Amino acid sequence: MNLLPRFSGVRRVVWSYVRSAPGTYVWLTVLFFTTVALHHMSPGFEQEFLRQRSTNLHELSRHPVRVLIASAMWIDGGYWLPYAVLYSVLHAQAERWLGTWRWLTVCVAAHVLATLVSEGALLKAIRDGMAPASSVNTLDVGVSYALAGVVAVLGYRIRGPWRYAYLAVVLAFFAVPLTAGPTFTDFGHFVAVVIGLGCYPLVRGRGKVRNPKETGPVSPDNVRP
Repeated sequence: MNLLPRFSGVRRVVWSYVRSAPGTYVWLTVLFFTTVALHHMSPGFEQEFLRQRSTNLHELSRHPVRVLIASAMWIDGGYWLPYAVLYSVLHAQAERWLGTWRWLTVCVAAHVLATLVSEGALLKAIRDGMAPASSVNTLDVGVSYALAGVVAVLGYRIRGPWRYAYLAVVLAFFAVPLTAGPTFTDFGHFVAVVIGLGCYPLVRGRGKVRNPKETGPVSPDNVRP
């Protein structure tokens, strides 16, 4: 049995999907190379390297723009494959639906605003004596705030009442950690979800909403460019 035609067909489908979400896969490619770079660093050097690209209070007070950009280009933990799956399932779908610039706006808003709000809360906790002064150098890199914002905004693509069930699950998932020993990153994730929900004006008029009961894909004719 000749599998070459079938393989070629799969390859065309995959490439078409990747091309439909260029921002997602450029970002994912950057994360791949930075993750490989981390694997070639010693543990001590890696921590210091990431701390200099972290959106902690110390770095935000000195290089706010640089660290807000740099922190979104590294994954703390060194596992790239799970992010490849999450980006393909979530970011790519949001980008294909909203278009690259609107999707990017959601990502930037969630990443930047959730970072600033959560770090502001941490600063208050330090001043109130609820967190140690050393917390100004806390390691804080990663892409999870942008991902949380996209998870929330995708709820608007689902037709009600499924939309409300989806959003209830999302809110509960990110709110539960706040009820038991919350960290500033837990708070940041919840803020990112709220920001994603606040991006509703960006999704108006972006084509047909999806019904989970429908098995067929949305036709490209039903989605505006």
